[in-house]
Amino acid sequence: MRFRWDWLRPEITVPYVRTIGPVHPDALGPGMFADVVDSAPTGAFLPYDKGRRWSDVKGESVLVEDIVHGPCETLRPPLSQRGAGVVSVHLYGSPPDGHDTAAELAMKLCVTHGAAAGRVVSFVGPGAQPPSGSRVTRVQLREFGPEHPMPPQKAVRLLTDCPVSVRATFPWFAGLLADEGFTILHRRVEADGLGPVLVAVDDGRVVGAIGPIEVMSDSRGAAHLLPQYFGVLPEQRGCGHGRALWRAAMRWSQANGASYQLLQTEVGGASDSLCRAEGLRPLGFVCAANV
Repeated sequence: MRFRWDWLRPEITVPYVRTIGPVHPDALGPGMFADVVDSAPTGAFLPYDKGRRWSDVKGESVLVEDIVHGPCETLRPPLSQRGAGVVSVHLYGSPPDGHDTAAELAMKLCVTHGAAAGRVVSFVGPGAQPPSGSRVTRVQLREFGPEHPMPPQKAVRLLTDCPVSVRATFPWFAGLLADEGFTILHRRVEADGLGPVLVAVDDGRVVGAIGPIEVMSDSRGAAHLLPQYFGVLPEQRGCGHGRALWRAAMRWSQANGASYQLLQTEVGGASDSLCRAEGLRPLGFVCAANV
């Protein structure tokens, strides 16, 4: 399967490639879409796929035979095998009946592959209004460089540099924020030495954390900061810990060679508001609707 770039490129309003996720606008190209299709039958991670740091086998692949590709619309249906299975038809383009066509394909493929759920994922550019009735996330870009300096954050420390008594409170902190993935992070830190993790400390205990702070090369070879787990205890929010953690992570990344970071934040959430206040460049919206 090969995509005609003259058909596909005009319909891409947000630089997002399933199963890779958000990508830098300068990295977007036909080669990346071809790479995803070519790797689908193998289940292998691409060298620039951020998911490879969490697993040896990719849990999602594009159903190549079911791709719909035309001059005004492209439908790419990935199948996630996590849990009971999810088919997500990604709609590039905005024909009048595009969402209905994508929903019909999702329902059909759920039956074919025994998936428990289906959804349509569509994209809206940064200057447009996302549709109601969808789960909407905002794609945002932070670029690093001398023109984007980050001030030092003295209240934030590496977890490994904290006293033993403070490090001992990290499992407690992770348990309180289990819904935000911190128990997973804690297990990986303990088992694999994953990190670094930056923490905010108050009264001798961890009250906020961000990590792992890792840098990876994208498809062009440009270094970028990978997404992190990021959270602050509810009773400690509004005290500046979140901003201090985020800025410290950006400073660490810039010092360690990263040229940018891409973030996907739930519209209206705490991370979304923080990123907007910090001046990140909005790249558009990803809208997921169940069928």
